[in-house]
Amino acid sequence: MRLGITVHQSHSARYWQLSLLILAAGTIYPIPYIRQNFENSMLETFRMTQAQLGECSSLLGLMFFLTYAPSGWLADRFKPNKLLAFSMAGTGLLALWLATAPPIAHIKVIFLGLGITSGLTLWGSLIKTTSLLAPHDQQGRYFGLLESGRGIVEALLATIALALFAFYLEELMADTSTAMTVVINFYGGTALALSPLILLFLQTPERAAADPARHHGLGGTWADIKVLIGNQSVWLSGLVILIGYQLFWVTYSFAGLLESVFGLSAITVGTITVARLWMRPIGPLVAGFLGDKFHAVRFLSWLLLAAAIALVSMPLLPLGAGLIVLLPIVLIVSLLTFGIRGIYWATLDDCNVSAPTRGLAIGLISVLAYTPDIYVPMVQALCLSIWEGKAGYAAYYSVFASTGVLGFWAARRLVKISEQSSG
Repeated sequence: MRLGITVHQSHSARYWQLSLLILAAGTIYPIPYIRQNFENSMLETFRMTQAQLGECSSLLGLMFFLTYAPSGWLADRFKPNKLLAFSMAGTGLLALWLATAPPIAHIKVIFLGLGITSGLTLWGSLIKTTSLLAPHDQQGRYFGLLESGRGIVEALLATIALALFAFYLEELMADTSTAMTVVINFYGGTALALSPLILLFLQTPERAAADPARHHGLGGTWADIKVLIGNQSVWLSGLVILIGYQLFWVTYSFAGLLESVFGLSAITVGTITVARLWMRPIGPLVAGFLGDKFHAVRFLSWLLLAAAIALVSMPLLPLGAGLIVLLPIVLIVSLLTFGIRGIYWATLDDCNVSAPTRGLAIGLISVLAYTPDIYVPMVQALCLSIWEGKAGYAAYYSVFASTGVLGFWAARRLVKISEQSSG
């Protein structure tokens, strides 16, 4: 069987290919973000401080930022099955190394490596392949299914990992380090085992084959960058994604708002935030199919506006607002922001970017669009240091909710330009 072969893809074949992308992304990303479920256990297992774990996460984030553009460049030059299979195998091997509980200096190298295998060789190829796999009028549902499916795969793997962790602690009476090692080996072994599946069965999308990649030198790459920078639609897409990602980022503060301002107990807050996570598979799926029915980018513009209004209303609620009021609002905001996150890459197909440079466009857009990782936490800290409690959260939410109007405009402008160019 020829690896990465390109064939005519039927409707069912496209969904099979999409399922492979979902499986790859859903298996890879839980490894670099393993601290979200096992933070304290990691500290104990690796005998590291909170600050040292934070340094590792910062190194990962730095690698992501530095490799966004090169990731797109690679996606234009190598077949997706090879890049994604390498990402899975590399991430799996790094996880197995991490499971040996090496010294902190080695752990930092591992996180730098994870930045390469889950960033450089994965990101551009994942988004580009999804974009080219989806028909133009189904961009919303394909990206929605990608995000929703990733959430389901990650949840299933986390469920198994937690069951293993509990089994070793409670049934086998093992210590935390042993249980944590089993969990990391489980994640790493799964990624390694599934890597050949991606290599053998993931195909190059038809649209990429119809417009084959050009293998030119550095001068040609700079010429491509110049064309993309001069493309107004690329900037609009980047702006829409940036604003959508900002709105999503703000939802990370829900726990702090509910507990410190509205006085809910830690258990109640935990229940609400868990309920919020269930919006991840639902939001993108609903947004994707509704978006395709009404035009994905136009529908996205209304989602941005609705999310901004819902978000800014939260800290303005009366302090006596209880669970019966707060839970529905949290779920609505989460449904909207997960929906936005699920389909905002559907903007790419309206940018009039050819297949040979689409990966590079993804890289350039990502450099701009994911800068909220850097400044949103700083704005939150600033607002809460200037104003206390409710006023601080109101300022923080208002700053980013107000940008929803700009996102609405940018999405509508992108639709208008796309319609003019195709008409």
